Amino acid sequence: MSDHPLMPNAAGRPKDMAKRHAILEAAKCLFLSKGFASTSMDAVASHAGVSKLTVYSHFTDKENLFSAAIKATCSEQLPDLFFSLPEGVPVEQVLLNIGRGFHTLINSQASLNLHRLMMTLGSQDPKLSNIFFEAGPHRVVREMEGLLERIQQLGVLQFNHPHQAAEHFFCLLKGAPNFRVLYGCGDPLSPEEAEAHVQDVVALFMRAYRPD
Repeated sequence: MSDHPLMPNAAGRPKDMAKRHAILEAAKCLFLSKGFASTSMDAVASHAGVSKLTVYSHFTDKENLFSAAIKATCSEQLPDLFFSLPEGVPVEQVLLNIGRGFHTLINSQASLNLHRLMMTLGSQDPKLSNIFFEAGPHRVVREMEGLLERIQQLGVLQFNHPHQAAEHFFCLLKGAPNFRVLYGCGDPLSPEEAEAHVQDVVALFMRAYRPD
């Protein structure tokens, strides 16, 4: 059978969230191990232990499933809660929590495999690159931009361009260590080194954007 979208059955029926989770876990595993083109909706259904119709009832086509799998991967380490600004919690602590989560995410084996996959697919299918960018990196930057705007309203930090500042924050966190790991030229930082790296980045960010 093909991977063309099917009309979902019983459109108004509530979705089974356990099956949805199983489908996403199967999709993440297969997309990362086999690539996008070699992963069929039949294979995802079989791996998840559900019917192909069930896969289509949750995700209308393979591109939608791919996008959802990327979002799920990001949300595991950077849930929406990370980008909240709880009352009484210092801004620096909020940034440290985000920094730790992001550093763990980008250096996880799943994230490294996904980025390596996208470097291969990017030149072959720009549409997939856009799906990946919108579901992963761009979504994280947008969430951070919103947080920085709220921080600015408190007067703690000052940003001329919050979106650009959000990009700066994550680029600093990635840094040379992540590039070395991504290209197979080095090992991940130890927990102590990773913590020191995150703290250095947050301290630098705070100094750079603290009001004069």
